[in-house]
Order: sequence, then structure tokens, then C-alpha cells
Amino acid sequence: MAARVGLLLPHALLVSSARALPTPRARLPYPPPPIPTYRRRASSASRPRRASPRLLAVRAMASGNPYAAELAAAKKAVTLAARLCKTVQQDIVHSGVQAKADKSPVTVADYGSQILVSLALKMDVASGPFSLVAEEDSEELRKEGAEEILEDITDLVNETIVDDGSYNISFTKEGILSAIDDGKSEGGPSGRHWVLDPIDGTKGFLRGHQYAIALALLDEGKVVLGVLACPNLPLSSINNLNGNSSGDQVGALFSATIGCGAEVESLYGSPPQKISVCFIDNPVNASFFESYESAHSMHDLTGSIAEKLGVQAPPVRIDSQAKYGALARGDGAIYLRFPHKGYREKIWDHAAGSIVVTEAGGIVTDAAGNDLDFSKGRFLDLDTGIIATNKNLMPLLLKAVQEAIKETNQATSLL
Repeated sequence: MAARVGLLLPHALLVSSARALPTPRARLPYPPPPIPTYRRRASSASRPRRASPRLLAVRAMASGNPYAAELAAAKKAVTLAARLCKTVQQDIVHSGVQAKADKSPVTVADYGSQILVSLALKMDVASGPFSLVAEEDSEELRKEGAEEILEDITDLVNETIVDDGSYNISFTKEGILSAIDDGKSEGGPSGRHWVLDPIDGTKGFLRGHQYAIALALLDEGKVVLGVLACPNLPLSSINNLNGNSSGDQVGALFSATIGCGAEVESLYGSPPQKISVCFIDNPVNASFFESYESAHSMHDLTGSIAEKLGVQAPPVRIDSQAKYGALARGDGAIYLRFPHKGYREKIWDHAAGSIVVTEAGGIVTDAAGNDLDFSKGRFLDLDTGIIATNKNLMPLLLKAVQEAIKETNQATSLL
């Protein structure tokens, strides 16, 4: 019988014991209900198998990576979560769902992604206290009337585990709630903390465009590792405003470890390739990334910044931290993020993406040129916005940003 992950026992212990069992996998713990549209599964036989986290860790150790085991586990975690999310997104697009309501499929995917990441990390690297700073908690699922969505999440997570074939376990509903609440850590400057956005770019996810599963590791307040699973991002350079490509190979996995550079590989398994930001020094030749949704970023301000720099190319607007990945491999030269007043940045929105860019040779700062500080809990305290580019363009970019912000503030004060 497969191990059942329940509320009162530590997940890591149960997972470890489950791995050692030679018995065949048991059925799910209850008869599955009729399959809704967003639970369609592709045959596991048609999917290539990735190398195990342990084998990847051994290979990384040989290259001198001090976080080899953590990197291998992080890649496995986001790949497993991406499998669930991709299935859900395909059926959301087909069914025409366009909002994140309590019982919507995108909510199921959010929770399911977080559970699978927590599971994979505990299985492969958690040997002591486990700290996960993540977006979701179980409060809504514990309320009266949430039984149906909890059942859907439980069933979908268990189906994904069975389909993947890596772990010989199944979750009970209480185990699902407990796993979600693994993400309630506050982070901070001491110890190790995983930082997760289970689906970064919800609007893009709903539209069938770009989104990312973004996972990073903080060690003593510093981001030391980051991975970005981007199921809809092509392995080759993007070539239009939705971040799509005419190429056939879609699904990119970006990764970076402090001091070891940044890489990209296929989300479905391929040799990693080193990447670097572009090194142009003339802003006229630059292109810049910004949020697809105008509600997420002040497009007027970013347009003013681009004008001051003399940028001639139109903005590339795509959702999620996929922008960080695209910037890190040189698809564009600048990333601008200026949320509307009152929005407070969360660490999971930038931790993974920022290290991918910096390890690819880029620079990520706030609007005043300060490094991002991920050591103060779940939120980033920063000046106005976030910018990223190469070392050649950063002085010009900072000057243009500060001039544009000053002009915007002056115009606002006259109203």
C-alpha cells in the first residue's frame, strides 16, 4: 500500500519510508469522481523521463556547485508542478474560464503546484527544519462549502504523482491541507528558506500565455539559488509581443546558483546550456520587457523611460517572471517593473528571477539603484520599482528612470 500523507505526521518521514517500499503503487484513497475538463491527463508513456534529483546532484557536485542537491531537487519540484499546471491551463483555455474564483480551476492549480513543490523538496533535501515562504495557505479550504474544491485538489495532486511515477505516495485531504500550510513561513535573515510562487502570472495562465513556477532558496537572507519553470516559453528567442515563438520546442527551465552562472534547458529534459544577458551599450538598439497587464505596471512611466533612453523598439509585454528568463538569455536588454501606487512587492515575485539574471551577468536593482533585499520577511521594501539590465546600460537606465519618476511626481503634484 502506498503511504498516505496525513495531517499529524511529518511529510518528510512519510515520504522517505514510502520511497523504500517495494510494494506496487496502491490506488487513490477513494474512488475518483467523474473527471472534469481540467483534469485530463496525457499518457505517461509519451513523456520523457528526467534524470533523478540524486543523479543531477552528483553531476552538479562534480562541477563544484555548493548547492548541488538543492538545485536538483528544485528543478524536479518545479517540473512536477509544471506538469499539473500545464494540464489545467490547457483545459481552462478550452473552457473559456477568465477569472480566479474560489472554485475555479486556476485556484486548484495554484494549490496543487504548491503542494507538489513542497512534497518534492521534503523528499529530496529536507533533513531538518523545513521553511517555505509561499503565496497560498489553507484557510479558504477549511471553510464550510470548500469540500468540493478540496476533493478536486486532492484528486488532481494524486493523479499527477501517479502519472509522474517518481513517488510512491498518495495524499489524504488532511494531508493536502497540511502540505499547503508548509508555505506559511515568514522567511527572514537567518537560516534557510525556500521561496515559491506556485503560479506567477495568473492572468497569463488564464489567457493561455506566459506563466512561471518560480522557486528560490534563501540562505542567511541572501538568494543563493533560483529556478523558473516556464511551460509556454520557447527554448529559442521569443519574437513577438505575447512571448511566443514560431518554433516547435516550447517549455523552458531556467536555473542559477550563486557563483555558478545561469542555464536554460528544456522543461522536458535536455542538456543545460549556459546563458548570458546581451551586452549592447547603445540604448537605441535595446528592447525592454514589461508586464502584459496595464493593471500590473505603469505603462506611461515605462514609456517615458524608454523615450528618454531613445529606445526605438516597442515594449515586449509578457506575463510573469518569464521576463527574467528571457532577459537572462539575451532576448531583450531591459526589464522595467513599476507597479501602481500602494502595491507592495512580495519576495516570491522576484527572488528566483533576479538570481537568474544576475548569474547571467545582469544587474537587478530598485529605482534608486539599490540591491533587492530579500531578508526582511515576505515583502520587499524598495524604492518605487524594479529595473534590470546589463552593466553597460545600467548607468543610463538609472538616470532615465530617476528623471522620468521626478517628472511624473511633479505632474501629479499639480493635479
